[in-house]
Amino acid sequence: MSKPYFYSILSQELSSIKEKDLFRFMRTIRSTQGPVVNIDGRDIILLCSNNYLGLANHPELMNDAIKAINRYGVGSGASRLISGNMGPHEQLEQDIADFKQTESALVFNSGYHANIGIISAIANTDTAVLSDELNHASIIDGIRLSKANIFIYRHMDTSMAEDILKSLEQKKKLIVTDSVFSMDGDIAPLKELAELAERYDALLMVDEAHATGVLGKHGKGAVELFGLSGRVHIQMGTLGKALGVFGAYAAGDRLLIDYLINKSRPFIFTTSLPPALCSASRKAIELIRNHPELREALKENIKIMRDGLRNMGFEISDAPTPIIPVIIGDSKKTMEFSSLLFDRGVFVSGIRPPTVPPGTSRLRITVSASHTKEMLYKSLDIINTVNSILR
Repeated sequence: MSKPYFYSILSQELSSIKEKDLFRFMRTIRSTQGPVVNIDGRDIILLCSNNYLGLANHPELMNDAIKAINRYGVGSGASRLISGNMGPHEQLEQDIADFKQTESALVFNSGYHANIGIISAIANTDTAVLSDELNHASIIDGIRLSKANIFIYRHMDTSMAEDILKSLEQKKKLIVTDSVFSMDGDIAPLKELAELAERYDALLMVDEAHATGVLGKHGKGAVELFGLSGRVHIQMGTLGKALGVFGAYAAGDRLLIDYLINKSRPFIFTTSLPPALCSASRKAIELIRNHPELREALKENIKIMRDGLRNMGFEISDAPTPIIPVIIGDSKKTMEFSSLLFDRGVFVSGIRPPTVPPGTSRLRITVSASHTKEMLYKSLDIINTVNSILR
């Protein structure tokens, strides 16, 4: 059968991607998401997972998921407004609201679903949306879907954000930001943004995907870290990073949640999460609350990795997050660095445009509470060796 013309266009675009050293491929892991994974029959230290607390293969989460499967089965059968609303969904939402200190919460099927679902529901052509220039792609796409008027402010530049707010004519104003930025690991100035939201009568939405479970005295995120409970109108976060499971949520006032239930298309028209994932997520929240030593272990590992990379001459910040970018710059060299690390037993993905701006290709190193000190020091030795080879 002849191929349609469309295929020739796709082939040309793929060829262009390859020529620019931007072609992507996937490695297959044949083990649990632990600190060491099995790829192609080899055990390799994993330094690029968002499984920050090591909960993805925690026996208590697995046991609760199995119990839920035995009781509820493997699927929910429908969207929640049809027949897919099950006990574990509502129980998880109660736990999230309590954990995040909000009136209510709503579970979504992924972080991407949550961001596009929240923003496209509450914003429209009459809305001005202020967005940090390094916000996650799902935030950007949510704003595009909403058809709101978008105003981009320089990364973490609250002075520029205020200048924009001063100039706006729209009454409906939304400020949206990541709390921990996924490719840089730095933390947004949430206190200043909250003050701007209050001063200019704007709604403030914070994406806590990489902060929940990691930051704050009780692991509640950057909102807790800065003491902003009650001052952030919408807290969005995921269940698939530090919590180790899958899914996402919106947390806020009951009015907001009722509105999303009625207006958020990704929520309304999607089969709901399997109940087993909800049960496992509930257990993850319980462990985060009751085991602060998980965060302490993560903090120690973050310091070891950041100090070690800094001693090699890399420019590494003191941010207290497990996302540690090592900027290489050139895309081809970045992928060569990643490949040489993999050959020597360390899995770190190379991150290239369009995920990051041109000229800032990087190794996005992430550490977990489950990494042993020996694993980290071995990884640092290997990184140092490869760095010497490519220097």
